[in-house]
Amino acid sequence: MNMSKVVAVDEKFCFPEETHLTVRKTSVFFPGDGFIVYDPNGEVLFRFDSYGPDSKPKDELVLMDASGKCLLTLLRKKPSLHQRWEGYMGEKAEHPDPIFSVCRSSIIRRSSLVVEVYGDPDEEYQIEGSFPQRCCAIYKTYMAKSSRDPVAEIKRKLDPSTNVMLGKDVFLLVLKPGFDSALAMGLVLILDQMYGDDADDREADETGHT
Repeated sequence: MNMSKVVAVDEKFCFPEETHLTVRKTSVFFPGDGFIVYDPNGEVLFRFDSYGPDSKPKDELVLMDASGKCLLTLLRKKPSLHQRWEGYMGEKAEHPDPIFSVCRSSIIRRSSLVVEVYGDPDEEYQIEGSFPQRCCAIYKTYMAKSSRDPVAEIKRKLDPSTNVMLGKDVFLLVLKPGFDSALAMGLVLILDQMYGDDADDREADETGHT
């Protein structure tokens, strides 16, 4: 697959070859409170802290780099039958126009989401699979050709020393060459809020509202 570079946040987050990031659901003050993302060298690439024990879905998320700089602000739009989110570059106060949106598809099966990148009518993605099981994929869609290419994947991680599957709090974000890893991690944060680890019950409750 020869996919052109997708730069949503910063070119430095686009890797020239397939890259496996390790995502760890962690905490600053409370268990399961946030995420830390490590690059293949074990260096922190991104982090997200929610600073609180409340496990209910949140309406605003901030993806930061290792130093704590805001890269993306993610806002849940209300009311929204399709659970719509919008992503803003950096601090929303400084960049009031969203750069992408995510919403549940009303056409494809209920587990699918559509990601629309503003400013480019040809740049659209689909997310399919089960985030609670850490088994889903992000596809770039080509409406004119009725085709699509995989650009990222979320999957369980094996312990390299024992070859044993790790728990769902540690998983892989696999990126195809050129796909913006900050955008991909922003989508992971949204998936976590929409589906969490109890998505089967939540999806069943919401099926009639899609």
